[in-house]
Amino acid sequence: MISVRNHRPLLSGNKRLLFLFIALVAGACSPKLRPAPAPVKQPEKPATQAQAAEPVKSLPKTTVISLLLPFGLDNLNPGANYTANSLKQADLALDYYQGFKLALDSLTALGYNYKLQLYDSNGELSQAQSLAYNPQVRASDLIAGPVFPEEIKAFTSVLTSQRKPILSPLSPSEPAAFKNQNLITVIPPLDCHASAAAEYINNTLKPKKIFILKSGYSDENKYIVPFKKAIDSLSKKHVDINQFTVVRGQLTSLVPQLSLTEQNVFVVPSTNEAFLMVTLRSLDSLANQYPITVFGHPSWEKFSFLKAQLLQHLNTHITSSDRVNYKAQATVDFLNNYRKTYHIEPTDYAIKGFDEGLYFGRLLGANANELKDLSKNDFTGLHNSFHFIHKPGLGWINTHVNIYQYVNFELKPVE
Repeated sequence: MISVRNHRPLLSGNKRLLFLFIALVAGACSPKLRPAPAPVKQPEKPATQAQAAEPVKSLPKTTVISLLLPFGLDNLNPGANYTANSLKQADLALDYYQGFKLALDSLTALGYNYKLQLYDSNGELSQAQSLAYNPQVRASDLIAGPVFPEEIKAFTSVLTSQRKPILSPLSPSEPAAFKNQNLITVIPPLDCHASAAAEYINNTLKPKKIFILKSGYSDENKYIVPFKKAIDSLSKKHVDINQFTVVRGQLTSLVPQLSLTEQNVFVVPSTNEAFLMVTLRSLDSLANQYPITVFGHPSWEKFSFLKAQLLQHLNTHITSSDRVNYKAQATVDFLNNYRKTYHIEPTDYAIKGFDEGLYFGRLLGANANELKDLSKNDFTGLHNSFHFIHKPGLGWINTHVNIYQYVNFELKPVE
């Protein structure tokens, strides 16, 4: 069943939007997902995925899942047009939906039974809040969405009592911003990245001192505070943390504290291009004389202005929760099935949709009670692994991130 607003014929425009319109209308006619041409092969590990490949012995009850995505179908009305931003949101919604549905199709082919309901959040707070009052949405076994933080806040502000789980599918926003016990945050928030970096530095590098280089912007505290807290806890405050605000790349005052024989660990939580270009060049000069290891913000892997040669010279490490190994057999199988089904290349949103559809679809299809303790159900997906912890009043949070290092001028997982 599909619930969207103002269905009217599409007059002209993007072919993907035409496909979107046809897919949504056609999907409304079928409460049960039809199997894909062939089941998608799953990765060999861990147990959660191995179990997903086993046929269901008896037909289970129908599991109802509602997706709340920003399709923006009002923009298909006569006289209306997609803006660059709304078109980007619609593409995101369609990609995630296609990945999620492909996962459910794979499980359906094994004997599971789903009813997938689509709703257009339209990227609007009022619409997100209105959907929270929709009885069909509220009755779902799982609600996935809305996507954007402000929409999530508007939606979850209505559904505060203990009820069915609400999946935040793509936002890494801190759960504390929503304070909802039903929330499942699947994209690890920034503090998880900071904690993972702290654990690796403490357990593997074992430094006596860590330098945190700051630009002065308060946003960096979102990384610095949990990082320092994790280091203090892990080392029992035996590691000296030196926080230093860098002005115009000047690091001269730090030189007397540097070691010529042991790794000097620098944590740089900034995402400001001008600051990074100057500061990393200064570190590059120091690296000609001192052994240096840099830990950067997870956003660094998306910054084209940061060159691999410079980052490798600085022995740079970053954390990531969405890097895909395109050489892995599970990824190859997914790509082939996705192309065969949709005749286009999958985006990162499609891959995340597939992982989340496979994980939550299997747990719900097997036994909805499995969602009450996600800590017992770890999972290795195509873009990231899932390891959930529960925080009272904040719901379930995926804390798994990977550590990568620049080797041979590209990011590779640390061994």
